[in-house]
Amino acid sequence: MTSNMKTIFSSAAALLMLATTAFAGAPDEPRQLDFDNLEKEIGKRGGSLKMLMAKPKDVRWMTVYSGARLVAYDETFQLMPDLLKSVDNDSNKSFTLHLRKGHKWSDGQPFTTEDFRYWWEDVAQNEALSKGGPPRELLAAGKLPKVEIIDSHTIRYSWDTVNPLFLTALAGARPMYIYMPSHFLKQYHEKYADAGKLAALVESEKVQNWASLHKRFGRQYRPENPAMPTLQAWMNTTKLPSERIVFKRNPNYHRVDSEGTQLPYLDEVILNMASSSIIAAKAGTGESDLQARYVRFDNYAFLKKGAEDGGYKVLLWPSGRGSEMTLLPNLNTKDEGFRNAFQDVRVRRALSMGMDRGEINEAIFFGLGREASNSVLPSSPLFKDEYADAWIEYDVDQANELLDEAGFDKRNDDGVRLMPDGRPFEIIVETAGEQSQETDILQLITDHWKDIGVKLFVKPSQRDILRGRVSNGETVMSTWQGLNRGLATPEMNPEELAPVSPVQGQWPSWGNYLASKGAAGEKPTLPEVARLSELYQQWRGAADYDEQSRIWHEMLSIFTDQVYSIGIVSGGLQPIVVSNKLRNVPEEGIWSFEPTLYFGQYLPDTFWLEE
Repeated sequence: MTSNMKTIFSSAAALLMLATTAFAGAPDEPRQLDFDNLEKEIGKRGGSLKMLMAKPKDVRWMTVYSGARLVAYDETFQLMPDLLKSVDNDSNKSFTLHLRKGHKWSDGQPFTTEDFRYWWEDVAQNEALSKGGPPRELLAAGKLPKVEIIDSHTIRYSWDTVNPLFLTALAGARPMYIYMPSHFLKQYHEKYADAGKLAALVESEKVQNWASLHKRFGRQYRPENPAMPTLQAWMNTTKLPSERIVFKRNPNYHRVDSEGTQLPYLDEVILNMASSSIIAAKAGTGESDLQARYVRFDNYAFLKKGAEDGGYKVLLWPSGRGSEMTLLPNLNTKDEGFRNAFQDVRVRRALSMGMDRGEINEAIFFGLGREASNSVLPSSPLFKDEYADAWIEYDVDQANELLDEAGFDKRNDDGVRLMPDGRPFEIIVETAGEQSQETDILQLITDHWKDIGVKLFVKPSQRDILRGRVSNGETVMSTWQGLNRGLATPEMNPEELAPVSPVQGQWPSWGNYLASKGAAGEKPTLPEVARLSELYQQWRGAADYDEQSRIWHEMLSIFTDQVYSIGIVSGGLQPIVVSNKLRNVPEEGIWSFEPTLYFGQYLPDTFWLEE
């Protein structure tokens, strides 16, 4: 952690708190937002914001959009306390969390370290509730932390070695919850509840056992239970399923504006259900006050046309992904011929140089994207041109030379190269087929690759089926989006650059080896991939910002130079439909799951509606 970040954490209470507020429900020491620095205007409380969603489980997006976390990213992607008053970080080995005095759950009950103790002792380490044990982000060198309850507002997590995952996991779009409303959930826990009442509840709710009951009623990321207390800006008040889900203002929310008025400004957020296929059309007639979910770039022209009559404007925010779409050659495919081909870096580089990204950018993204490899974006402090530009130049001659050198120097009568085993070099690209632009991009690449003697076929599939085929080594090549952490900072986990999971399309078996700690999969055989695994483990043990940064740069250099995923265009644009009455939504933003939490980075609790 940088000295600047240490200062932020240690001085957060002095800089960000107000002793009194205009509304008594806020904590005694709330988090005060600096509206001048954020370029926000003081708003008015009241009003209902309407959004469109496609299915009840989309309530989880309210948790993402609301953005309240124990620690959160500020506008420069630096970590800072949010729900917490402050954090004392001792070299990433020990973290002392200080809660805000007077902070309450939405139902008015105190938020204290008992909520952390309950989760740690009675949930995370209870086999019935957490079969896999505590989250892996709490493991450092394979060991769980020492957890000390200092007092009702102070708790410490410490390890013998560093744990750089801890704070970033707390700040995630799907955060690591290390607390739960203990006063509410104890009624569903066998350790605390009356056995007879608990048995009756299990029977009435038609679940298998008390643990199933606890899990159903205790979800925080997906707030389906209207009785479940929350710390987010708005609380669900609707029993699911429902065609209209109403989130009401949390009366005990912890943030206030520059004048001390408790946030959020909006009284309620209403999620109206509609078929995903017609949400863009409904947004185009003014039926949503804020809409980006289920709206695509190819809806932009239609939305702009209806803006005046619909009473809204359409913003375009660039995506925060490393690439809008990537091709993932499977280096672990069961097909030996393709496995040998894709483990040769010359083949991967040739396929990258054999596609005309300029044409794809113009045809699909109207020239508004950035032709680049799958890497971090210019807004990331880790960005370098050499990463973004690695092997992306459209050069048919060099691509052909590389394939000749790799042993693909013979062709059949149709001009298709022959693999060393005699088969035509025909690549089946499997895709989840969730976006029409994928098909359009692949069609253009099909035409480009003809000039280098490679034939491409597209095989659509279901997402879950595709993941299963990837894990089993049945795919030769697949498509997926680029790096989720295109806006990475050195403190963020570089796991996307190394084999860590069996669902990574380019190296599922090597990823399974690390995920299973050697019990399954295969140990990486390519020296560069082995180095990425080694660097990833080094990052897990890095004690400071500079060391984390050094490791990230080496990993990015290897990852892009070796072309383990073939990026195409980054910075694709996401249309954001915003009612003309809705204020404090920034004209410019970045649309990403992490670290911006889509709208969450831009503080929806500050959005307000003019009468």
